[in-house]
Amino acid sequence: MKVSIIGSGYVGSVSAACFAELGHEVICIDVDEEKVKLINAGRAPIWEEGLDGLLGKHSQKSLIATSDYEYAVQNSDVSFICVGTPSGKDGSIDLSIVKAASASLGAAIGKKGHYHVVVVKSTVVPETTEKVVLPILEEFSGKRAGRDFGVAMNPEFLREGKAVYDFMHPDKIVVGAIDERSGFAVAELYRRLDCTVTRTNPRTAEMIKYVNNSFLATKISFANEVGNICKQLGIDTYEVMDAVGTDLRIERRFLNCGAGFGGSCFPKDVRALIGKAKGMGYEPQLLDSVVAVNERQPLKMVELLQRRIGHVRGKRIAVLGLAFKNDTDDIRESRSIPVIAELLRLGADVAAYDPMASGNMRKVFGNITYCENSSEALAGADGCMIMTEWEEFGKLDSEFEGMADRVVIDGRHMLRPDRLRTRIDYEGICW
Repeated sequence: MKVSIIGSGYVGSVSAACFAELGHEVICIDVDEEKVKLINAGRAPIWEEGLDGLLGKHSQKSLIATSDYEYAVQNSDVSFICVGTPSGKDGSIDLSIVKAASASLGAAIGKKGHYHVVVVKSTVVPETTEKVVLPILEEFSGKRAGRDFGVAMNPEFLREGKAVYDFMHPDKIVVGAIDERSGFAVAELYRRLDCTVTRTNPRTAEMIKYVNNSFLATKISFANEVGNICKQLGIDTYEVMDAVGTDLRIERRFLNCGAGFGGSCFPKDVRALIGKAKGMGYEPQLLDSVVAVNERQPLKMVELLQRRIGHVRGKRIAVLGLAFKNDTDDIRESRSIPVIAELLRLGADVAAYDPMASGNMRKVFGNITYCENSSEALAGADGCMIMTEWEEFGKLDSEFEGMADRVVIDGRHMLRPDRLRTRIDYEGICW
């Protein structure tokens, strides 16, 4: 089939490359000419494992990029909206980019002589596809949805750092369409994948995405709440969760305790669902507590550090890990951000290191020291905070010898002090 993808960010570029890998002809649409040039050169506009390889394989063959909506729509059968939906201060999502993309698509569809399907892949709250996107498409095209063009919602369930793998090996594919014809067209795109397609309506598809992420976030905050209690009782919370996780109704994954969750999805999606619920007059107390626990959690690390070394003013504190998780350079909602902000507020001298994310974090904190490796960050440090699950941090040992005071606060259960040759003053956030 012929597919056009609006937006060449995280979801858009991965979807474009993977649809091309599945044998479809793909046109990427982006207003950013630099992204257009990168994709046409076979280079990824973001870092994602395996993405450069796929773009290099298919660029200028079955995949091209353009800023011309009309050209893309005229030369495709299905268009995916994969643009950003950033959070507002109240947690609600900003639909301005989705609305702009819908208007441009509508205008292009209005000039088209045959049926075209528009698919929302951006994460949007329930009713957005039907009550926002569909009316805009009708207004700008002068045509009628369900008769002249189709509309569907197809949420993504991709892990950053593993998005290409997840797209090609999905555990679920959800298609919510306004009619059978639209749903069939979208489902057909995934025919080569070994996964059952769940067919439903758009608002249910939108809700599935939010519930999926909100439940995972809830598991993490639950594990952290329990971990905080276990720490006070002198109980190994990881031993507790290992046993609890054997229950098939619960499952072990996402029960690790630590500094909390971050990234572009979990925090934003939970807040958006909270905002949607409150907008309807319902107070989602459990979801509110999920966010509250997550906001408190990283600051507990600073409290633990202060108990060990006292006031941090004028002291060098090494922060290891800036990305919100390993295998990505994404710092959005990283738990390092509130930790660094609090350390700076208290007057500490922060030395930070991350294998990939330092460049992005410089845009947030330009007044801290960025190091080339862990040893450099630890040299002369009075304390160390481990914030991200990079594999190399779990192998640290002799590097701690360069510290002025070997106090290590572990936010990700990376170290086993009894196995280290170098003696450190170690404490875990929940253990």
